[in-house]
Amino acid sequence: MINNYKEPDVKGPRFRNKRLGFLNTKTFNEFRKEFPAYKNIDNSKLKKIIKLYNKNLWEGVIEHRDGVELPNSLGYLFIGTCPPPKNVNTNYALSKQYGKVLSNKNWETDGNIAKIVYTNWAAKYKFKHRELWRFEAYRDFKRTVAKTYPDNWTKYIYMPKKHKIANMYYDKTAEQEALKTYNEFEI
Repeated sequence: MINNYKEPDVKGPRFRNKRLGFLNTKTFNEFRKEFPAYKNIDNSKLKKIIKLYNKNLWEGVIEHRDGVELPNSLGYLFIGTCPPPKNVNTNYALSKQYGKVLSNKNWETDGNIAKIVYTNWAAKYKFKHRELWRFEAYRDFKRTVAKTYPDNWTKYIYMPKKHKIANMYYDKTAEQEALKTYNEFEI
């Protein structure tokens, strides 16, 4: 069933949460206090260095199938191939043009979609309050993934629906093999 498409009001009022960016003067002053050797570098130069490092990091995520381990054991970042969602993936440009809700079927990727996945559930990433950590991708990262994903979508890890990411790091077959030969009296 094709529904009529109601075009959004692009000039309507918007609510935006006020956010405090991480790259602010307070952060830079704390950095200079901890590393006095870099006290002469100005804030704009530090911002450029951080942004270049982050760009190299997310380019590595796109390039490598298994993703990238984040520094200081903060977790792991990779791109997963996921089955299509059950709800309609609206193609807004075509819907606006034809006045009907039209969906984007992702024919280049057999209907699969890319998801940028952050996880810290592997055994070596155990740290205090890890469940409170999350990752939000930068706009350029998301756009680059959207451009490059259809070309090599089969190279990325397939993630079935309702599959825990923690299970990707836990090998049950190795544990079962070890239990077959285990004898608690032969220590």
